[in-house]
Amino acid sequence: MAFYENTIIARQDLADKELKSIKDKYNELINKSSGKVIKIEEWGLINLSNKIKNYQKGFFIHYKFEGNNNTLNEIEKKIRIDGSIIRYLTVKYKKLDTKNEYFKKDKRL
Repeated sequence: MAFYENTIIARQDLADKELKSIKDKYNELINKSSGKVIKIEEWGLINLSNKIKNYQKGFFIHYKFEGNNNTLNEIEKKIRIDGSIIRYLTVKYKKLDTKNEYFKKDKRL
C-alpha cells in the first residue's frame, strides 16, 4: 500500500450539510475500497487564482490516506461524475506528513 493526498475543490454555493455529506461520502469510499483514511483537513472557502467553471471560490477538502490502485480508481471514478466537485488532485507519497496543517485557520485573528 502507498500513501496519498487527495484534495477536492467543491462548488462555492454548497450548503454546510452538502459539504459534510461530500466529506463523509469520500471518507467511506476510501475506507470501503481497501484504503484507510489517516487524516481529513477542511481548508474552507478559498479564492481560486483562475475561474474554474465560472466559480471564483471553492471549498477545499484534503484527505491523507493509505491505499492501492483499486482505491484510487474508485475515488476518481466517483469524483468525475460528481457535479458538486469542480476540481481534484491526487498525489502519491512515500511518507506522509500528518503533523503540519498548512491551511489551518489562525485562532489569534
